Amino acid sequence: MIIEVNNLVKRYGDLTAVDHLSLAVNDGEVFGLLGPNGSGKTTTINCILSLLEYDQGEIEIFGQPMTPESYNIKRDIGIVMQNVAVYNELTVYENIDYFCGLYIPNNKLRKKLVLEAIDFVGLDEYSKFYPKKLSGGLLRRLNIACGIAHKPKLIILDEPTVAVDPQSRNKILEGILELNRQGATIIYTSHYMEEVEHICSRIMILDKGKAIATGTNGELKAMINMGEKITVQSNYMSAEQLAKISQLPNIVSAEHNSPLLVIKSSRGTNNLETVLDFIKKERIQHSKIYSELPTLNDVFLELTGKELRD
Repeated sequence: MIIEVNNLVKRYGDLTAVDHLSLAVNDGEVFGLLGPNGSGKTTTINCILSLLEYDQGEIEIFGQPMTPESYNIKRDIGIVMQNVAVYNELTVYENIDYFCGLYIPNNKLRKKLVLEAIDFVGLDEYSKFYPKKLSGGLLRRLNIACGIAHKPKLIILDEPTVAVDPQSRNKILEGILELNRQGATIIYTSHYMEEVEHICSRIMILDKGKAIATGTNGELKAMINMGEKITVQSNYMSAEQLAKISQLPNIVSAEHNSPLLVIKSSRGTNNLETVLDFIKKERIQHSKIYSELPTLNDVFLELTGKELRD
């Protein structure tokens, strides 16, 4: 077990930011931590890292109690927070060298690790650049290099792909998976559900400081009564026809906002076939029909609700 958290409570006055939370992160996994804004993700991470005092609970990392003075544990942790944290007066190389130097005092070994980190994130051509000359995607990659250059066993990544282009996002995600293949255990937070669905082996969904669901991608999808989503491109449909579709077996809802008819079904078989038979029988004019299985985003909205969060 890499991380074990038992009955963690963190309060800010009358607000309980983390409410009797327990979680376990296994060696070698990519553990996704999801939740709406204000759900307690960042507070939980800060408590795990002993950056915040908490009111109740126990936290162990690498089988040892985690405290603010646990420097032997912290040496094996890499942190990449959401806000880019680099020094503008230092070059790319100098930034990575500085942060790596917090853990690795040996100059020869540190130089080797810094060059490996630069190569790993694809910043070879930019090693002498200052941060202000870098694009958003390059800055994110520099931020990651600063956090992982010392080869940590545990890496915590908090929203590492915010506001970057698709090419940079792909590069970052490929790098995260490669770090995991090299043996690092990773905690990953993001609001991009497709990222979490793609790279995380297990996922916890937080809401209001509590864990409301934990499991693999498949296990989470099995928790909700949602089957395929069927979309029909059709410019016209009567209210009577829409009502009939809603009453078909296994159909949860049907909404028509021209030109799209969106039908959500419960888990079951032949749902698409049933809809196709109905459209043919009713002679509903359409141009395209396609079906999608539930996504992690569907699970997230089903469990946490659709209301806007601050």
